[in-house]
Amino acid sequence: MTGGNESCTGGPTSMSYLTCLTYILEEWTGVEDIGDYLSYAFYILWLFFPLVVVFVLPGVIVILFYASILWLHIYKRKNEIKEAYSHDVWIGAREVLATIWDGHGRIWHGYELHGIENIPQGPGLVVFYHGATPLDFIYFTARLHIMKKRCCSVVADHFVFRLPGFRILLDVFGVIHGPKEACVGTLKKGHLLAIAPGGVREALFSDEMYTILWSDRKGFAKVAIDAKVPIIPMFTQNVREGFRTLGGIKILRSLYERIRLPIVPLYGGFPVKLRTFIGEPIPYEPNMTAEELAAKEPVIEIGGIMTKAAVQGLIEKHQKIPGNIFRALMERFQTQKKED
Repeated sequence: MTGGNESCTGGPTSMSYLTCLTYILEEWTGVEDIGDYLSYAFYILWLFFPLVVVFVLPGVIVILFYASILWLHIYKRKNEIKEAYSHDVWIGAREVLATIWDGHGRIWHGYELHGIENIPQGPGLVVFYHGATPLDFIYFTARLHIMKKRCCSVVADHFVFRLPGFRILLDVFGVIHGPKEACVGTLKKGHLLAIAPGGVREALFSDEMYTILWSDRKGFAKVAIDAKVPIIPMFTQNVREGFRTLGGIKILRSLYERIRLPIVPLYGGFPVKLRTFIGEPIPYEPNMTAEELAAKEPVIEIGGIMTKAAVQGLIEKHQKIPGNIFRALMERFQTQKKED
């Protein structure tokens, strides 16, 4: 064995590291021409590497979710006695998880939050465009918690509450399913509440054109009117380049409309640049109807454009359409910060 190692560096000409490794493996295994097998293995690895990246990276996010859930269970077990004497025993847990998720956003996506001054001191309804995953909203809430020490509840689809183990995570961060009375009640308590009117349908079937799929939904506007709070539009740049779905397959769309479960595969997890932009609030007007508040057309007289047009305006201002994964990756290396 020693002689084999010496032959790698001995003589007038030294072998390359790969040749030396091949030589040593042949000595150990007794297999001749092992270099050919290694070359074939490297070729297979190179061939399937894109598929591994595309479909394995989403698993990292799932692992991070369950790591958060595990932390909450440990935290709850260690603070069971304090729970009886504290009005909110989860303050420390939220601080830790906000730091973890914000760190993930900073490192993996260079996450930025712009327009946080548009978040009111009191209650408000945040209305946002739904990407293939809600990862950008998680980064937003983490940064909001760190910067303003405020929480933002969110309305989620019913299937989220069926995910194994997620109940404690949803309870701690104020995720609700509705109905309207629960949403209004959250706002009347002085909290922030977020709604993506497009919901799962927009998440799965919108695409790199960033088409808003809200149909004729006006429930969010009725919530804002009943709670007498402003609406704050929000959009995250490159959100559909981080994760993509196979929603363009017609049979998957038909299947979703039949069973209403998110069976459309997604892929990605690419470290694209993510910037969340918060628009100017649309103030509450006592004489405004839900149809007017949810309308597409601009109404300058009431202090700003309406909700759907406001979100569309953020998309047109901050997103290059069609979205491009490579361009979104290159934006990580821009030295000049994008203007709000």
